Amino acid sequence: MTVTETKVIYRDSPTYEQARVGRVFNQRRPNRYPHGVVEATCVQDITNAVQLAKSQNLRVSVRSGGHSWAAWSVRDDAILIDLGKYNFIEYDEETKIVKVSPSTTGKMLAEYLSAKDRMFGGGHCPDVGLGGFLLQGGMGWNCRNWGWACEQIAAIDVVTAEGIALNCSEQENSDLFWAARGSGPGFPAVVTAFYLKTREAFRTMKNSVFIYPLSEYKVVMDWVQKAVHECDDSIEAVAVGIIDPVTQAPAFLTSFLTFQQTEEAALASLKHVNATHPPGAIMEAPNSPTSLLNEYCTQDLANPHGHRYIAENAYIKDDADVTEVLRRAMTTLPEGSKSFTLWFSMYPCSRRELPDMALSMQSDHYMALYTVWEKEEDDERCRNWVTDVMREVERESVGAYLGDSDFQVRKTRFWAVEQGRRLMEVRRKWDPEGRVCGYLDEGDRSGVEGLENVHEWQK
Repeated sequence: MTVTETKVIYRDSPTYEQARVGRVFNQRRPNRYPHGVVEATCVQDITNAVQLAKSQNLRVSVRSGGHSWAAWSVRDDAILIDLGKYNFIEYDEETKIVKVSPSTTGKMLAEYLSAKDRMFGGGHCPDVGLGGFLLQGGMGWNCRNWGWACEQIAAIDVVTAEGIALNCSEQENSDLFWAARGSGPGFPAVVTAFYLKTREAFRTMKNSVFIYPLSEYKVVMDWVQKAVHECDDSIEAVAVGIIDPVTQAPAFLTSFLTFQQTEEAALASLKHVNATHPPGAIMEAPNSPTSLLNEYCTQDLANPHGHRYIAENAYIKDDADVTEVLRRAMTTLPEGSKSFTLWFSMYPCSRRELPDMALSMQSDHYMALYTVWEKEEDDERCRNWVTDVMREVERESVGAYLGDSDFQVRKTRFWAVEQGRRLMEVRRKWDPEGRVCGYLDEGDRSGVEGLENVHEWQK
């Protein structure tokens, strides 16, 4: 097959705009225009797109699920390879490894594996593609106990910046395999398949949720952090500043989700948090039966389609007064919006030595702002709120997670020093001309050099 046999949607096509941003989740559409779009259906299409870009001295960008908040896939002077029509899930009964396309979402994979009594700790939002999620590290279900989702990658298939198809693992092309686990959008090749280790499915899931008025914020936030250290390794624990969708009143929610095999084990797992949660809740729902698919539905409601988003995040220092550091973020959400602020416990995963991979930034406390609104007229107000909150929070942070970042707005540390240096070397080795679009910073200037990996606010 030649380059001309792969269809390219150019800017003069009536379907160009749909191809450009139709699969972008965030309604804040970017003012960037790819040279053309290839809606790939096979590896050959991907190879052809890379070869076309090479022949015309263009870059290539890649879209898996279209869920990156800053629309990283939409780049000027690039051939956008959209993987939305490139779909497959293949399970090996003997090895229990599942091979998936990057466009496969966590929900798709959960539905497929449930019939085989298996699961994979994918992303929490149902329509996030595994491609971006895994390259960023994968802060998936019960990450604080099971570890990062990218740790379960057995191998990957890629098309390099030269248009060559390769398999990468710890034994073969190991530096690319190392980079694929934590490089994020700066990965210097196009992933065409992930080979993922699966785990036994959990037959019983229960969730204990308690919602409090903001007047109880300090007591409850202090308690949640203490309770995490007393929970067993089946529990995912979060605290969330929310705006009640019915009353529009701000509130503070805590959730403890347990993954178990039996009813008895689930009840025992949640017994301590149920018994010790502070009084004063305006809503209590202990031991609520749930499932992975039900949790995806809940996440879908919290991340509505057709809305405008800004996401920001930080790993808070282990020894910080987290309750006070996050007070403004948790209790001053933009009025009239659907925003929420998340605290996600990473302990005890954050205290263990990580495998040798690019992913290397973590702490006990992950926080993220998900600022959600509908009208363009509210853009400036919501953007200013995020900026003001992060100006305070970042000074108590050790770094940030790639998946909830926008390098055009704020740069900080995304890797430990040595891993960050090594990653930029791997990028230059495999893509010396910057053929594959890397980190989208202000003006899209980072190119082959990548990110500096420093706290910008300290400069």
